[in-house]
Amino acid sequence: MNVKKFTAPTSREALRKVREALGPDAVILSNRQADGEIEILALANEDAASLAMPAPHSPMAEPPPMLDLPSAAPVARAEAPRAAAPAPRAPAAAPRRAAAPAAAPAYASAPVAPAAPAMSADQINAMVAAAVASAKESAAAEMMGMMNEIRAMRGMMETQLAEISWGATQSREPQKTAVLREMLAAGFSASLARYLIEKLPANRDAADSMRWIKSVLSRNLSVMANEDALLDQGGVFALVGPTGVGKTTSTAKLAARCVMRHGPDKLALITTDAYRIGAHEQLRIYGKILGVMVHSVKDEADLRIALKELKNKHTVLIDTVGVSQRDQMVTEQVSMLQGAGANVKRLLCLNATATQETLNEVVRAYQGSGLAGCIMTKLDEAAAIGNVLDVVIRQKLNLFYVSNGQRVPEDLHLADPAYLIDRAFKLKRDVAASQFLDAELPLMMGAGASDSALREVHLG
Repeated sequence: MNVKKFTAPTSREALRKVREALGPDAVILSNRQADGEIEILALANEDAASLAMPAPHSPMAEPPPMLDLPSAAPVARAEAPRAAAPAPRAPAAAPRRAAAPAAAPAYASAPVAPAAPAMSADQINAMVAAAVASAKESAAAEMMGMMNEIRAMRGMMETQLAEISWGATQSREPQKTAVLREMLAAGFSASLARYLIEKLPANRDAADSMRWIKSVLSRNLSVMANEDALLDQGGVFALVGPTGVGKTTSTAKLAARCVMRHGPDKLALITTDAYRIGAHEQLRIYGKILGVMVHSVKDEADLRIALKELKNKHTVLIDTVGVSQRDQMVTEQVSMLQGAGANVKRLLCLNATATQETLNEVVRAYQGSGLAGCIMTKLDEAAAIGNVLDVVIRQKLNLFYVSNGQRVPEDLHLADPAYLIDRAFKLKRDVAASQFLDAELPLMMGAGASDSALREVHLG
């Protein structure tokens, strides 16, 4: 077995030496670090094959016969007299002839080391397979480490190049810097701001550039143009989202709109919130005011029965229990609504006061097989709304309504893209020029350069 050792400062150089010496099919037996260098023991593919498949008549294929040394001693004693038969003509040789029989027992009684048992083909195959498996595991770990290093280097290079690029942009194209400040102050992500500013048409001043940015954002904000398509079509709608985002209040507002359009007999309310104290009573009070019966369900079986009994209703609204986006119950809730036996359309309530990272987690958790749309809540409490608009645009959600208060049903409005985009920039217009220093802008854009979650927007 021709095992060769290769050493090099890095794993890549050591593997290159193995390929050059033994070829790309070499079998790596071990890989370790010694004295600051990488040491690899490798075996040529032909040698490994010869170990795994020994020749039919070779000693590796058939174990050699064992020697029976004690039984061979009498043969030596019997042959000694025959060999000494002609000796009487030489008397001087008598002492030597007499000593020969006495030496035989000493030879026969000497300890003999047992021969090492031969390894079978199965044992050799097992050893080779274990060595190959260990080599593959080690090579995979090394490859994973190298890929992580390459990704880290790529991200660092992208960040540094973006910083250099935007550092030059500040002095070369000041209108882009002004647009960047306003987008970041409004709450839009650095990745979306970077993408739009890179696509910004040339030879535009700051005011014209802002109008172009607003028009692009408005076109990419998908909204429900007319609520007749929702209220007249009817169906089963479930309002979902984390705790405290305003699901129950939004359900009551939608219920009031349905009652004003079709009357209380065409509407039914269902609640699955059996956890919070008074949650059922809150919706029941709204239902009593509207003259609508409120049904309470606990699990998927109850929901299936309730929907079957209410199939003659034009619209059914389901108020679900609030669950954190990091809770396992989110998956169970989505599964319950999807398996209820009816086409339940899920409307996600997004809190306008939440951070962009939190909103992204909420959308990913409640996405399931697809959301019918979303409702922006607590618009009146948000200091900036660019964060929630950014999530709606990048996640391709359909924004149905915006809620800006607790009044039922007055504080629920159809989403107007132009109004929402303009409001997002107006809220932070006074602090846009002072919120970020000139030295911080290249860092912000460099951090957004490696954001792979950005989905391209339509520029029109």
